[in-house]
Amino acid sequence: MMGDYSGAPLPAGSSGGTPASVADLPTADFFDFESLLSVQEQRKLNELRAFLASEIAPYAGQWWEKAEFPEHILPKLAALRLSAPAQRGYTHLFAGLVIAEMTRVDTSIATFFMVHHDLFVESLYDFGSDAQQDRYLDDASNLRTTGAFALTEPDHGSDVAGGMETTARRVARPASDGGDYWVLNGAKRWIGNGTFCDYMLVWAKDEADGAVRAFIVDASLPGVTRSRIENKIALRTVQNADIVFRDVEVAEADRFTGISSFADTNHLLRGSRIMVAWQAVGQQLAAFDVARQYAVERMQFGKPLARFQLIQQHLVEMLGNAVASMGMMVRIAQLQEDIFTDARGVRHGGADMAQVALAKAYCSARMRETVARGRSILGGNGIVTDYRMAKIFADAEAIYTYEGSFEINSLIVGRAVTGVSAIA
Repeated sequence: MMGDYSGAPLPAGSSGGTPASVADLPTADFFDFESLLSVQEQRKLNELRAFLASEIAPYAGQWWEKAEFPEHILPKLAALRLSAPAQRGYTHLFAGLVIAEMTRVDTSIATFFMVHHDLFVESLYDFGSDAQQDRYLDDASNLRTTGAFALTEPDHGSDVAGGMETTARRVARPASDGGDYWVLNGAKRWIGNGTFCDYMLVWAKDEADGAVRAFIVDASLPGVTRSRIENKIALRTVQNADIVFRDVEVAEADRFTGISSFADTNHLLRGSRIMVAWQAVGQQLAAFDVARQYAVERMQFGKPLARFQLIQQHLVEMLGNAVASMGMMVRIAQLQEDIFTDARGVRHGGADMAQVALAKAYCSARMRETVARGRSILGGNGIVTDYRMAKIFADAEAIYTYEGSFEINSLIVGRAVTGVSAIA
């Protein structure tokens, strides 16, 4: 557990040898950040841990190897009532630690949760009309229906803001025949949950004025074609899809009227980028957990690996990276709490995009180093999926890349600190 460190020394008789149990050692939350949570939040986090330990941890490796998503767990996951925690009155720190803990056990399940709750459900909260919320929110929050976020395109990832090719054309129709509708054409790629979701939030460029629009699209509509992306070496449990739209008709009632530019998209991406940075924290916690246990239990040259100075150095560097990353994310969570709306309805405060970009870039870079050190500690066993480290190592590459690559996030920060953009 992250929050049970008491600062106690090693058990008597274990100094210089093997401790009675790894559970007797300090946790990876070495500075006890979890103590910043309320008692209620700590209890809820422990409830999540119990669920992850019983329902996810024993099977995550099998799902990953088979590239299968366990849809049967969704009712149990929904029963935790963790959808959009900040909307339920929890702190942003708690919401981040939820993602970190999920990632610590299985990055793929955490990614599913983020795509559905932190992008699709949060979009309904932030931009959905009263009618749209009444129609979709309860089922989505309770995982009776699942959602996806369809923004990235085959030829446009980091530059999708200016290069979006998926189009939307409004067609007038009498109210007696159902009212106006939109015709979508184009393609999206790397859409998490895309193969099985019930609904997608699809972003498209208005043919009339070039403005960015967003639509809730029923995935079963005529003209929607979905195909799973195969041969992945990371997040294999996540069902990423290529999606094609050919003359797909979407009712005007399913357009997000509150979205009219890519700036609105950035509001959502800032939140999801924060959660991916929390994933980088969780991935480091996982790597430390596995590497330390292996070092304590694995015997070489007649003694445990943990007695070798170089192995201890690896573990200390891993721990330092994890603690530094978590400390940065705790501050981001505090900034998220400092949001207020003035008399004119203008929002102030919060973490800005440059701060979030730095957090994502820094935490993912430290994560890459941490998982590499962890894999090294396991030696040859670190490259086979019989041991968790190989999966942790591979999944880290996806975190390093999505929600803005390390390079793009670095350039966002570079623009902020120099006043000069290096992005064309």
